[in-house]
Amino acid sequence: MAGMNFQTRPADEEPESKRDGKKKESNKENTMYKINCLNPISKIGLDSLTSDYVLTDKAEEAEGILVRSAAMHDMELPDKLLAVARAGAGTNNIPLDKCAEKGIVVFNTPGANANGVKELVLAGMLLASRDIVGGIEWVKGSASDENIAKAAEKEKKKFAGTEIEGKKLGVIGLGAIGAKVANAAVSLGMEVYGYDPYLSVTAAWSLSSAVKHVINVEDIYTQCDFITIHVPLLDSTKNTIDEKAVSQMKDGVVILNFARDLLADEKAVLEGIKSGKVSRYVSDFPNPVTAGQPGCIVIPHLGASTEEAEDNCAKMAVQELMDYLENGNIKNSVNYPACDMGVCTKAGRVAIFHKNIANMITKFTAEFGEKGINISDMMNKSRGEVAYTMMDVEAAPTADIIEALEKIDGVFRARIVK
Repeated sequence: MAGMNFQTRPADEEPESKRDGKKKESNKENTMYKINCLNPISKIGLDSLTSDYVLTDKAEEAEGILVRSAAMHDMELPDKLLAVARAGAGTNNIPLDKCAEKGIVVFNTPGANANGVKELVLAGMLLASRDIVGGIEWVKGSASDENIAKAAEKEKKKFAGTEIEGKKLGVIGLGAIGAKVANAAVSLGMEVYGYDPYLSVTAAWSLSSAVKHVINVEDIYTQCDFITIHVPLLDSTKNTIDEKAVSQMKDGVVILNFARDLLADEKAVLEGIKSGKVSRYVSDFPNPVTAGQPGCIVIPHLGASTEEAEDNCAKMAVQELMDYLENGNIKNSVNYPACDMGVCTKAGRVAIFHKNIANMITKFTAEFGEKGINISDMMNKSRGEVAYTMMDVEAAPTADIIEALEKIDGVFRARIVK
């Protein structure tokens, strides 16, 4: 897809569409990107699209797709599709490997909904430590009692519960959400333990120094009064909270799951509730296993459903999509490596998706050399079995160079960015 030069606006600049009601104009000519929304996407996010973008109801004609929860595994991915941006963190609804093999970049928006989830986790701890739900239900059931105030004084001890200050909280997973939960719990006077074998430098810097980093998750199981899990759902993390884990926990433990229901073996958790090992299981994922069960507080997936979280996710997803379509830059992709060469100031830019195998760069440069095109700058990044290469060139690339590159064994796709 050919295009001309243009600039992206800074992330903190207010879009013109918000200032004067008009679509922002770009400097680019002759390219119109079509975007399909598989789910309703926040208007605040869509307002940041420039006049080079048009929304379409037809996924088969879109270069970019914005999605939240719509299932894409059985969807026929159109040949024109270049990128999918998920307005949220989880990408279980998207066929990542299939997209990678077709050179389709899949983005997510880590951290954009973190505060909304953090606040609900804190609410979950309070709901579990003090029987607020039971108390509210009692009030509803006693609404016709003229002496309800007097009766409440007698009944309230049934719902009193305990405070969370001074209690031990174990946080499994210290990413964007887990770190916020840990820091907030410290501020509430809790003693916080954190476990994350893949703790990033960025996450480590964002953590309060009061959070005690443990290297064995068993330390959290055996010591903590509250345990909350914040890891992605992978084959390796499924049923992290299993029968063995529950057996190691303190009697009366509260388990909170605002990440994914399959991270816990919920039947084992229910057995823990029956035995008295687990006092409460708080989950944001209604399903037949836990809905209505004693000791379970099940919330209808409200964690990231605040207006602010939806707006933040939409804005981030749109910005990621635009920067990739316009400049070839990749940030927060879940199936391709991060790669950023800024805005191209040369005659052209080509992006190549390929297998992460030896001698690929040599083959690419040979094709450009054969056509007399000088490469002025280049970046190559890999992620597992796939790799991504961008090349800025001093002559406008044409369709024949893309055709030649795509004939190279191991290349999934090549595209003209500029």
